[in-house]
This record gives sequence, C-alpha cells and structure tokens, in this order.
Amino acid sequence: MAASNLPPEMANGAPSQTAVNPNLPPATASLSYWQRTTRAFKYLNHNQTNTPPASTTYAIIGSGLAGALVAYNLLERGVQGEEILILEAREAVSGSTGRNAGHVRPDAFRNFSGYQAFHGSEQALKIVATEETNLKRIAAFIQDKQIQCDFNLTTTFDVCLGPDAVEDEEKNIKDYLDAGGNLASLGVKCWYGDAAAEKTSCPGASAAYEWPAASIHPVKLVHWVLEHVIERGVQLWTHCPVDEIREDGAKLGVQTSRGVISADKVVHCTNAFAGGILSQLTAERLTPFAVQVASVIPSSAASGDKTFKSTMALRENARMFYGFAQKPLDGTIIVSVGRPVGKGVQAEESHTPQVAEEIVQRISKLIGPNDEPQRSGEGLDTTWTGLIAFTPDKVPYVGEIDELPGQYICAGFNGHGMANIFTCAGGIAGLLLGRPWESTQLPECYRYSQARLSKSA
Repeated sequence: MAASNLPPEMANGAPSQTAVNPNLPPATASLSYWQRTTRAFKYLNHNQTNTPPASTTYAIIGSGLAGALVAYNLLERGVQGEEILILEAREAVSGSTGRNAGHVRPDAFRNFSGYQAFHGSEQALKIVATEETNLKRIAAFIQDKQIQCDFNLTTTFDVCLGPDAVEDEEKNIKDYLDAGGNLASLGVKCWYGDAAAEKTSCPGASAAYEWPAASIHPVKLVHWVLEHVIERGVQLWTHCPVDEIREDGAKLGVQTSRGVISADKVVHCTNAFAGGILSQLTAERLTPFAVQVASVIPSSAASGDKTFKSTMALRENARMFYGFAQKPLDGTIIVSVGRPVGKGVQAEESHTPQVAEEIVQRISKLIGPNDEPQRSGEGLDTTWTGLIAFTPDKVPYVGEIDELPGQYICAGFNGHGMANIFTCAGGIAGLLLGRPWESTQLPECYRYSQARLSKSA
C-alpha cells in the first residue's frame, strides 16, 4: 500500500472554519467516514428551518449516543415522547459520536493504575465492571432490536511494540490483581514473544493482551435510536445551537439560535462542547483534544481471507498508540492516532496531511509489503478529527448539576464514550425521574459535584 496517494483536497491542509461562538461547534465541519456513509438518513437535518416549540419538559442538548439514549430511556420509563426535545447545533450526530474511531472497547485492566491513584481500588474495580457491563448491554440491545450498524463482537488486542509499553501493561495488571481483580472473569489472555506476533499478525510485537470488545458503525446505531424515538413522538431540532441556559421563574430558559425554549429540566449531552454553556467547566476541568482518524481501503495484503478479525491498539510506547479496526462487511480499515493533534473545540478541523501520511505508513508497516502495484481506489480514503473530552480525574461527569437546579450532565468521557454511555444514559434517565444516585449503579466517582470540580481548580 503506497503512502503517497493523499486525496487532492488535503494537499494544502485542512480548511479553516470559524464559528459564531468559539465555544460552540463550528458551523461546518468535514465529514467522517461514518457521516459520509449515512447521508440518506431522513432525519439528518430534521426541523432545520422550523421554529422550535415554546416549551418542553425535558430539553436534551446533543443528538449523539448520549442524548439519543437519554431520550430512549425516558420513553422506556413511561415519559411521553412529546415531553422530550433534542436540540442539535448541526446535523444529527455531528459531534464526538459521529467522529470517533468505531470502537466499543472496555478498559479491562487498562488504565487501572490511573483510576486507582485518583479514586482508590474499590472505585477503580467498579469502573472496570461498569465498562464490561456496558459492552454486554450494547451487544444485547443491538441483537435484540436487530439494528444494522455493522456491530462486530470480537476481541481486541493491546499490542506492545516496545519494552516500556509492556512495563506499563504489567503494572496495570499487577495493581488490578492486587486490588482483587480477576483477569479470567474479564476474558483477558496474555501473549508474549513469538506467540504475541503470531496471534496478532503484528511484526515486532513483544507482548499482546487480548480481551472481549467490539467494533461498530456508531452513526448507524444512533440513527436507529433517533428514528425510533422520533417516531414515538420525541422532537428533534437540528441546526439549532444552544448559547445559554438561564433561570426563568420556576423553569429554565434555553436560549437557542431560534429563540428561547422554556424547559423543566435540561440535560447536557455535548461531551467536549459542554464547557461552551457551562462556564464552570473551564478548560482545566473539561479539556477538548482533537484526535485524527482515517479510513483506509486495503490492498490484497489485508483483503479477502487476510482481513483482521480483532481490533487493536498498537502501542509504540507507554503513551503512544494507533487504534486499528477493520470493518468485517466491507474491509475498510479505521485507524486513529493516539495523541492530540489540536486543543480546544475549534481543533475539530485540525486534521493534517502529515498525520494522514503517518497513518498510511503505520498501516503499511502492519500489513507488510505488497508486491502488486497499488490500484486506483486503494490507500487513504478520508481523514477527520474527533474531539475527546478529558477530565482531570479521568472519568466522566454524570448526574445533576447541584449548583444549577434542574440541569444535568452526561459528558466528559475521556475517549471512552462508547464504553460508558449505555450505562450512563440509563442512569441519567432515572435521576431525571427523581430516583436516587444509587439507582444508577454507576461508580460514585462518575457523579458530578462541586467538590469534584474544586479539586481541579
């Protein structure tokens, strides 16, 4: 697979985009692979020019997986669809869900040491269990509803290509076991030396750690959920960004680009963009970083019966990795670079031809030499960036915003949205209906609080 065939539109780098409000999503953004392959969704630009309703019971900001599932869970708990309004700044599923790398990858023991350092062993174990539960729930949901979203329940590998990567993995395993964790219960298998290279088909692998995970077309999944809830009465307004939430008597005034909507309760499901409305979520408390992703059409060296069945994180060292997944239906390879290529919400358009070239080079190294000349259509397909929202303590903000009565948050997923949102969205729905935090069954450390924020001041 040659590394030189970059699309012509990337020759001069990414286009510059300017938003009216620099804290909110850019008005336009390049399309990810997932968005490019779902342009026929009938609710993509739903109510784009219509006047929104004057009032609603529940206003959900964000139409990604979190916002869609909060609406779905409210319906399942008996709320009428007409009481729920979803507001989206751009087209449907245009934020982090629509721009991610297509993994549903629980942490297993990965990052356990970091969770333990921040939250203690009990909470760290609960984080691991929560992500494992999330995978089971999303798999059961998709299978039960027969959702066509390219869901592939498989295994994933952390492939270590350097000694410090192995050292980091082994430390996390030791800390996890010492805290009472059980690798076998998570389905973790460890491979070393030649066995690691053979098992992963990755030359130079010195160790590989395998556990259950999945890959998915995230936009197809959310489109199914949105269509389902809309047809049950939920209202969706796209291209209707929210600038501000203010108290309006006993209700909340949701200021949008098309007027004010009165709401009883508001849920912030905007991940990296949450700080655009919630001023207490400063850049130190919710830090948006852009990660570059690319779709690659493989040569014959990774096509047909040579396709990769498992997903991978190719770990060059303890801090640097390349995410890798090959779609089982059409063989497209999705690769992400595990380091930021830009900071802040405006970095959503920070993809560069240099990083795209790096991605193709890395895939070529993994797949190996191909004696056949590259054909037109093979190689780099498209590249984009998605925003990851980091929190200082490595876990999301979930729950009622105690200093802002009537407002709730489900955001700040640290790159683990697909591994957490199914559990978090269900928890939020219960809280909206007056159930206690304990009913969410989420780790206590996920709970939003002013005390959490003060630690990062």
